[in-house]
Amino acid sequence: MLQQTQVKTVIPYFNKFINKYTTLESLSKINENQILKLWEGLGYYRRARNLLATSKLLVKKYKSKLPKTFKEVKTLPGVGDYTANALLGFVYNKPTLAIDGNVKRVFSRYLNKKETNIDFERLIIINKRNLFITNRNSELIEALMEFGALVCKPKDPKCSQCCLNNNCRYIKSTKKIKTNKRKKIKIMNYDIFCYVNKKKQIALTKINKISFLKNFNLPLIKKMKSNSINKEWKFLKNYKNSISNLNLNINLYYKFSNKIPNSYNWYSLKNNKELIPSFTKKIFNQISTLF
Repeated sequence: MLQQTQVKTVIPYFNKFINKYTTLESLSKINENQILKLWEGLGYYRRARNLLATSKLLVKKYKSKLPKTFKEVKTLPGVGDYTANALLGFVYNKPTLAIDGNVKRVFSRYLNKKETNIDFERLIIINKRNLFITNRNSELIEALMEFGALVCKPKDPKCSQCCLNNNCRYIKSTKKIKTNKRKKIKIMNYDIFCYVNKKKQIALTKINKISFLKNFNLPLIKKMKSNSINKEWKFLKNYKNSISNLNLNINLYYKFSNKIPNSYNWYSLKNNKELIPSFTKKIFNQISTLF
């Protein structure tokens, strides 16, 4: 849940999730629509699908236990090197590190080398005896993550308070490496067309032009071509929406109609049991002002 999502946003979802599904077995018995509905509003729905698929696999193939080898853990849906190492460390206290952005920055600064010039896997192998000098490997994984987030921060690192500053090459060097990576923001312009009716319903389809929301119910979406908008569509408003590294500039149009294309279905603007992503909910809120 925390992938690409802030802790304060995740907490209520996490609490609701673990209260509803208290065991791996109970989670493995639900269907995809159930977990997606519970996930509604968090975004990145692939995480939910992978979590459900993993629970089913663990129950069926591994007797509800996490495999103990890196190779086996990586076969679980959605699990890569970072997650596999984190799981092995947290669950089995294995001598390993979960290399995320924070941990990379700690090593990068300590060595005063660009991250791209560091082979982190080899670095860990070579320094295994120095890194894993206690049996508290799970705590070491978490400590390094927190250290990077709270002390060796992307901006304004707390070098004067750092317990590593006696040997840190970054603080001693007159030519400090740059570790701040600017996130590339992509601006996308879209026209969104909403069929609505007097029953306070909106027509949605799974055929849309936004790739990161494919397979979800959305209105008609096209790349912005305001000069060629048919006059039957009425302009409602322009608004902005941000998703990850995308800034969306949206012109919202509507028209009242009882007829909709075959690929569309009517959905209530307020009372619906379908999975509606946050992107669509924001459109609902805008269209609701018409009534």
